[in-house]
Amino acid sequence: MADSDCLFCKIVKGDVQATVVRESDRTLAFRDINPQAPTHALVITKDHWPTVAELATGDPDLLGELHREAAAVAADEGLSGHRLVINTGSSAGQTVWHVHVHVLGGRGMSWPPG
Repeated sequence: MADSDCLFCKIVKGDVQATVVRESDRTLAFRDINPQAPTHALVITKDHWPTVAELATGDPDLLGELHREAAAVAADEGLSGHRLVINTGSSAGQTVWHVHVHVLGGRGMSWPPG
């Protein structure tokens, strides 16, 4: 299933270019166009799921694969440590309504950020 108005669905279809770093049958990972760290990739599901909450209920196996692929991106990038971020809902900063995991690394990650 895809959403014709969704930016990430357009990337999956090849209608919008992205710098792909990893791909599986059900996920796609690519560089963020506005990186917040030296390594900043997004890992998305190829099927359209608006939020991680919906994915967790609808296809928990795919949620597990999404996390495994995020870990593989971090390993492929040679990161000794990394942060995974999933924003769920507009009040949490979600701006693209297609589930995605931010993989961030390559510098120290203090908490809280900023």
